[in-house]
Formats: sequence, C-alpha cells, structure tokens
Amino acid sequence: MTDTYLSELAGRTVLVTGGAGLIGSRVTAQLRKLGAHPRVLCALDPYPPHTYRDVFDVDLDSPDAIEGSVTDRAAVARAVDGADYVIHAAALADVAACTRHPHNALAANITGTQTVLDAAAASDQLRRFVFVSSASVYGNGEPDNSPRCAELRSMRQLLESVYGQAPTLFTEESPLRPVSVYGSTKAWGETQTRLILSAVGVSHTVVRCFSVYGEPQIVKQNSHSWMVAWFAARAALGLPLHLHGGGRQIRDLVHVDDVAAATVRSLVAPRAHNETINIGTGTPISVRTVAGLIAEHFPGTQLLETPMPPGDPLGGYASPHRLAATLEWKPSITVAEGVARYVRWLGRTPDAVPYWLRSEQAAAF
Repeated sequence: MTDTYLSELAGRTVLVTGGAGLIGSRVTAQLRKLGAHPRVLCALDPYPPHTYRDVFDVDLDSPDAIEGSVTDRAAVARAVDGADYVIHAAALADVAACTRHPHNALAANITGTQTVLDAAAASDQLRRFVFVSSASVYGNGEPDNSPRCAELRSMRQLLESVYGQAPTLFTEESPLRPVSVYGSTKAWGETQTRLILSAVGVSHTVVRCFSVYGEPQIVKQNSHSWMVAWFAARAALGLPLHLHGGGRQIRDLVHVDDVAAATVRSLVAPRAHNETINIGTGTPISVRTVAGLIAEHFPGTQLLETPMPPGDPLGGYASPHRLAATLEWKPSITVAEGVARYVRWLGRTPDAVPYWLRSEQAAAF
C-alpha cells in the first residue's frame, strides 16, 4: 500500500483498546509516526505497573491514556467519543489462562467486545473498526484439507517430506474450528463485529494474527504461549526448553512490528473494507525448529519433550495472498532475524526475565 493511504491517518484520532500491551503499544508508536493521535484504553492488569513504562514504553500520564476495562461501559463510551478509527485489540489473550478461567475469558473477550461494538455502532464519525482476532479460530484445520491449485499441492508435498505430515494451510475461507476457549471467543468476536457493524453501515476489518513474537514480549507465569520469549528466557538462565508434544506443532511466526504495520494499514486500505485478513508470513515452522534457533544463541541448551497442554493446537500457517492483495504489503522480518533481535534485546534488558522464573533457576542449581 502506498504512503498516500497512510497519510489519511495524519491528524486523526485512533482509539486502540489494549493499547498498552505488546501489539497495542507497537500500533500506537506507528500511529504517532504517521501524525495520528492515538488514544489508549487498557486495564493494565496482565503485568506489574512498571512493565508498561519501563518495558512497553507507554506514557501512562498522557491525557490520551485511559486506564479502564473494556467491560466498563462508561470508560468505553468516553474512549470511543470523538474517535475516527478504532482498533479493538484488548483481550485475555493467554490460551492457558482462558482454559483455566473461562469466565474471565467470557468477560474480557465477549462482554468486553460487545461493549466496544455497541459504542462503535453508536458513533456518528467512525470511519473504520478493526477487530484483532487470532489464527486460533482455525484450530487444527481439516486433516484432509488439500490446497486446490497445482503450485500449492507441490508445496504441500514438499512440506510433508520435511515434517512427516503436511502442515495445514489456512486461507480466510477455511472453516473455523477452534480447539480452545480463547479461539472460541475470538471466533464469536469476528461474527459479532460483522453483525453489529454491518447493520449500521460502519466499515470494519477483521485481522487474524498468527503467532506473534518479538521484543519486548515477556512471559507470563503458568502460560505456554509466546514460545520465543519462553525459550529465550529459559535458555538465558540455563534452563531446559520444554517441547510440548515433542515440538512438532506448526506455527507461522510473525514479528510484532509486522503485525502492527499490517494492523495500521488495515485501518485505511480501501480493499480492506469489510474484509477478513490473515496476518502471517506464509512460512510454516515447527516449535522444535524455533527451539533450535534459540539454542544456537545459548550453547549447551537442553531440549526436553513434555506432554501437550490442553487447548494447544497442532497449528498451521497462513495463506498470505489476501494480505498482499488488500494491503499491498507483506511481512519483512524473518524468524531467524526476529529471534536474534529478541535475544539481543533480552541481553540488554535482563530485568525482563521475571523473578519467579529465576526462582526455578535457583531450584535447578
């Protein structure tokens, strides 16, 4: 997409729910560079308060930073008021946490999404609404799902020779078959976005993010999401890397900078009107391979096979064709480059390794 489209954002007010989180903070940074006025609504509850200032570099003292939950109607109404665009990224985005506490997932991802949609539908100046969804809506796909064209069939055969089974290619038309509470709530959010906003004529876009990673992502206790951050933090402490299910799951790792860039473009790209778009690289990679890339930076790192946790999909990778066609853009950061960037950042930011993980290191040695 040309810069002409992005120039439309200059001087515009863009509400980013979850704007103090990993994706949200990168989105707001890019919006500022484009001359937009980002407004942040965030509950500030997944991490300790200092994390948002010291790690995510969020100015919590700004008048455009609203601390509040998306389930709070008054806070949401105040945040949406006067906004030209809305990016709804706020969610309980931890698969394990959603599995352990489904009522929390329902509150944040369903009640919260409905509250934001209600406010958006009532706005008389909203130009577009972007719902940040997830590839988890696809689940494991269909085992017998084969690509339709000869080129993709050849790629499938090549991947089968490498991985022992052909990873699933997810197009935006693939059936939604989530295998986790988190995936189910995101599938609901997609449907509700279309129903509510189509009824009132508000332009909207759904972006399905595949496996997001990159600095300054930090791990959460009792979570198995965000494997680059997990593997790097454990390897830095000399701890073994746990390969759930042997690490044979397939992921499409997309760097957070690329995710933010695609999300911002989806606000203004004409072809993104009422579309659903995969945000992924189109390149499959196994969890075991990612662990190997991390281990290269930390010689002597052990890999241990562990049981598969509930709700962890076998995964697949994105078809990138609609992304390229609608946004006239494609991701640029390779996994090897992104992993190296994260390892360097972790080396400069040792406090990003949480105390409870250091406790495990002490116990191990």
